[in-house]
Amino acid sequence: MVLLRRSLTSSYEIIKSLKKNPSLGIGIIRSISSLKVVWKKDTRLDEAIEKDKRYKQCARVVKEVLNEPGQVIPLRYLEKRREKLRLTFKAKSFVDMNPSLFEIYYDRIKPKSDLVQFIRPTPRLRAFLDQEERIYAENEPFLVSKLCKLLMMAKDKVISADKLVHVKRDFGFPNDFLVNLVQKYPNYFRLKGLPEQGNSFLELVSWNPDFAKSTIELRAEEETLKTGVRVRPNFNVKLPSGFFLRKEMREWTRDWLEQDYISPYQDVSHLDQASKEMEKRTVGLVHELLSLSLLKRVPVPTLGKFCDEFRFSNAFSTVFTRHSGIFYLSLKGGIKTAVLREAYKDDELVVRDPLLAIKDNFLRLLEDGWQERKDKLKLQREQVQKDRDLLLAGKSNEPIEPLCD
Repeated sequence: MVLLRRSLTSSYEIIKSLKKNPSLGIGIIRSISSLKVVWKKDTRLDEAIEKDKRYKQCARVVKEVLNEPGQVIPLRYLEKRREKLRLTFKAKSFVDMNPSLFEIYYDRIKPKSDLVQFIRPTPRLRAFLDQEERIYAENEPFLVSKLCKLLMMAKDKVISADKLVHVKRDFGFPNDFLVNLVQKYPNYFRLKGLPEQGNSFLELVSWNPDFAKSTIELRAEEETLKTGVRVRPNFNVKLPSGFFLRKEMREWTRDWLEQDYISPYQDVSHLDQASKEMEKRTVGLVHELLSLSLLKRVPVPTLGKFCDEFRFSNAFSTVFTRHSGIFYLSLKGGIKTAVLREAYKDDELVVRDPLLAIKDNFLRLLEDGWQERKDKLKLQREQVQKDRDLLLAGKSNEPIEPLCD
C-alpha cells in the first residue's frame, strides 16, 4: 500500500518546527485580513534584477531599430527617442559603446537631401537573429504548451490577445506568435477579432490533460517515483535570512500549509473570493505563472492586468508579502516585481527556461562588443603614450643652443 507522505520540501520542515510549540493551537484558520507581515529587502534577488538592466536597455534599442522600415534609422531620429528608450546618454554614444549591434553609414532621408548618419544591424546581430529563429523553432512544442497552460488557467479559457502581446517578453513568446504559432495550431487556439483593433481574444479550443499539471504537482510526482512513497503536492517555503514571523502569523502559516493544494488548472468558479481555499488557489496560480515566466519573475502591475482572467481579487498583490517564504516582492527600480524564491540561488537562476538560450546568446554578443571596444580604447591609449614618449625623446636629443656667442 502506498503511504501518504508530506512533500519532501522545506515547507514540511516549517510545519514540523511549528508543531513543537503546542501553544500555537491546532486546526485554527485565522482571518488573514488582520495579519501583517513586515517586508524585508533581499539584496541578492534585487541584484538579479539590477544586473539585467543594461541587457534590457540594449534589447529595447534593438527592437526599436528592427521595427523601422528596412530595419534602418537615421541616427538623429533615434536621438529624439532617447526619453522613450530610457537612454541616459546620446544615441551616438550608445552605438559606439555597443559595436556588435549597429554600424553607422551615410545615406539620404530624401532623394535630394544631404547625407546624414544612419544605423543598421551589424552582420553579427543578423546572425544572432537567425539563431533566435532556430531556438524558437526547436522549442515550438514547449511554447505551445506554455500558451495552452495560460489559457487553461483563465476564466472561460479566454484571454485578451492584446494582453498576451503585452506580456510576450515575460513568458518568452516570439513577436509573431499570434500570427505564426496560433494559426499553426487550430486544434488548440482560436483567435477572435483583430489584434490591431484592440478588441481581440485568444480562446482555447481543446483541453490537453498532459498540460493540466502544475510545477508543484509535477515535482510531487517526481519525488513519488524516486521514493516509492506518495508525496503530497505542496509549496517550497524558504524564509529569507534574518526573517522572523510573529506568533499569530506562524500559526496561520502552519494551518495554511496543512490545507490541501488546489491546482491552478482546477475549476474554482464555486469558491468564494474571500475563502481560505481561494487564498490557496491564488498562491498556487501565481506560483504557476511565475514558473512559466522566462526569468521566474514578473512585474506586479503586469500580473494585475489579468485580475479578471485569473479571478484575482483587487488585493491579490498582498500574497507576495504574506507568503514571503514562497515569493519575494522586489522594489528595485521603483517597480514592484514578484520573484519566485525557489527558482533562485542567491542572484542566479537555478530553474532555467530553455528559451533563455536566446538571452544567453544576446549577452555573449554584447560582451564581445564591449570587449572589442575595451581593447580598441586600450590600443588608442597605448598609441598616445608611445607618441608622447617619442616626442619627449626627440626634445631631449635636440642640441642646446648657447645663450650668447
